[in-house]
Amino acid sequence: MSVFANLVEQLADLLQPLFHSSAAAAAIVLFTAFVRLLVHPLSRAAARGQKARTELQPKIAELRKKYGKNPERLQQAVLELHTKEKVSPLAGCLPGLLQVPAFFLLYHLFSNPTIGGEANELLTHELLAAPLGHRWVDALGDGGVFGAAGLVYGGLFAVVTAVAVFNYRRTKRMMAANAPVPVADGEQMPGLGAVTKVMPFMSFFTLVTVAVVPLAAALYVVTSATWSAVERAVLYR
Repeated sequence: MSVFANLVEQLADLLQPLFHSSAAAAAIVLFTAFVRLLVHPLSRAAARGQKARTELQPKIAELRKKYGKNPERLQQAVLELHTKEKVSPLAGCLPGLLQVPAFFLLYHLFSNPTIGGEANELLTHELLAAPLGHRWVDALGDGGVFGAAGLVYGGLFAVVTAVAVFNYRRTKRMMAANAPVPVADGEQMPGLGAVTKVMPFMSFFTLVTVAVVPLAAALYVVTSATWSAVERAVLYR
């Protein structure tokens, strides 16, 4: 972790002439962009997989007619179809899963007062007036919602809300186009009904994450979520 801390410090030093006291925050944004570039090939593969799954819907409809009274055989036939067409239902999860280590690295980096037995100098950096190691509750205790740090969080919440609304609408459209496969008499496969109801709201959970993690980790989440929204708008158009 100390190696990563040194890299962030060095990058912040390079950006300092442009971003001054917010140089470390800018370094985190660049780090996030670098991580997203690394997983972009997987995101493109996930987009191709989604389009392929959409194209499979007519074949799945035929399987539904053929095995509608045999739920287990229908599920097996659908899985066999995905295997034959080399379409993975889980491909879309990989880009998000591969970002988890980067998020937790930043979380721990800006949660520890010491690194390698020395004071964590990164905690002295800020995003405008909000310390990168503080949380929203700290901002509320230091000036309230309309204090300097509170306004920084207000800006982040506004961005996350806009992205969440965009993702909500996009997810609703995609799920309508890829409706779950009924197994018999209009019933859905077990468990898919609950997933269908919850999934469009998943993006709004990002608001909770931003509120409870250190600002540095929150900045990673906001940047990554915004990147994802733009990326998906391009790849899934």
